[in-house]
Amino acid sequence: MRVLIVNTSEKTGGAAVAANRLMEALNNNGVKAKMLVRDKETSDITVVELPKGIWQRWNFLWERWCIFCHMHFSRKHLFEVDIANAGTDITRMREFKEADVIHLSWINQGMLSIKDIRKIIDSGKPVVWTMHDFWPATGICHYTRKCNYYKTTGCHNCQYLPGGGSANDLSAKIWRRKAKVWSSRNIFFVTCSKWLCSAVRGSRLLTGKQVVSIPNPIDTREYKPADKREARMRLSLPIDRRLILVVSQRITDKRKGMDYMVRACEIMAERCPEMKENTSIVILGGHSEDYADKLAFPVCPLGYVSDQRKIIDVYNAADLFVLPSLEDNLPNTIMEAMACGVPCVGFKSGGIPEMIDHRKNGYVAEYKSAEDLAEGMRWVLSEADYDELSDNAVKKVSISYSQQSVAMKYIEVYNQARAYRHYRL
Repeated sequence: MRVLIVNTSEKTGGAAVAANRLMEALNNNGVKAKMLVRDKETSDITVVELPKGIWQRWNFLWERWCIFCHMHFSRKHLFEVDIANAGTDITRMREFKEADVIHLSWINQGMLSIKDIRKIIDSGKPVVWTMHDFWPATGICHYTRKCNYYKTTGCHNCQYLPGGGSANDLSAKIWRRKAKVWSSRNIFFVTCSKWLCSAVRGSRLLTGKQVVSIPNPIDTREYKPADKREARMRLSLPIDRRLILVVSQRITDKRKGMDYMVRACEIMAERCPEMKENTSIVILGGHSEDYADKLAFPVCPLGYVSDQRKIIDVYNAADLFVLPSLEDNLPNTIMEAMACGVPCVGFKSGGIPEMIDHRKNGYVAEYKSAEDLAEGMRWVLSEADYDELSDNAVKKVSISYSQQSVAMKYIEVYNQARAYRHYRL
């Protein structure tokens, strides 16, 4: 079986990381998988780049400009929505023609337009689409922020648009365009978390569509426990302090919840003043230095890191991983930390409670409660059986997120999609 995974980026972003890992998992389990990307960053021969040309950049800029105009020239939510009005027709590419299954991943920001998606479906090839967020089930947004219009009357009055949008705003128009393509064609949808699966099954855009939940895979041969002292020495991190790790591609994104992390650290410092003497915060991600003076503990900002070996060292250097996200699907970062034997703390939100088993391999804090987030950090570092938490974290990953386990589930979906196509023919 030949599978072509389509994703905007090869390496940048959580969806790109997940798509790469899925490709590797499939290739290690009898499937010939390739990735097709717009932004190729390595020389990997299994990753194919869209044909070079001015149109690639133009597609991105034209979509952003159209959104910018609808935002009344405000940048506030400019990169939180997508309208897929520009993209590339990939159906003429050799890799597309050779594939038995087309697997769409995160295809926004000028990679594929709704028109391009229609051409892919109309080609007759089985289509599987992994949802890394809500976008395939909504008009324009990637995260709904508790809005339920996508479940009831269809998207309109969008909270991301100036003044809360209108009855016939941009989200309503894109919703109708999607409905024309989605409704009359067969697509097999996969979500990375059970939380997202439950949420999108109620979408009017996905009525009658098969939606299943399959987690992202991780290579436990790479992400595994290692000596903390040696990892810290390689990173020039404090050897004699407890390290709390925070990771985010863009730490300043409000959805990532850093304001709650700031308050939780204040609470912990007030109640456990001795911790300020032996605990530091390590921040991995873009703009990490922006929080160096905001947290109540000494901060080690590492900035953006792309080298996998260094990233694995960062996880192994940590005593605790904290993800204060307010809305997240199935964060790769929690999976990576747990694979390295690092207990995790996060809010009861999105797919996070599916990954962290409360008081077994970490702590699930009440949603938006900085106080409970602080209690979770204190409990892991000062009260819990740390070795037991660490062992349970590694076991959870090996059972639930191994390459073989995830690959077999996807192969089953591919076979179902192919069987349905032959039935239709």
